Amino acid sequence: MTSDHAVDIDRHVRVYISVFVALMVLTVITVAISRLHLSVPLAVTVALVVAIVKGSLVACYFMHLISEKKLIYAVLAVTAAFFVVLLALPVVTHSNGYWIPE
Repeated sequence: MTSDHAVDIDRHVRVYISVFVALMVLTVITVAISRLHLSVPLAVTVALVVAIVKGSLVACYFMHLISEKKLIYAVLAVTAAFFVVLLALPVVTHSNGYWIPE
């Protein structure tokens, strides 16, 4: 094993440790936010923002998507678009009066 290879491994390990620490900090922030008495829409919005950041960190670094080609980003964008549509679907059906009461 050459010294260049060892330095490269050390650099990757530092990045993984940094991402791990960031995920732990964001987990603490998530727990702290859950203890606050926020309105439901605000609490859901903040929770989704934190979850998106955490998911992005995991996808980019642990799943190695940060160094992928454009096709991967296109598939990710389509998936995100479908996710937004599925989240908006109950809102649209509720505002049109098609909501079935429980």
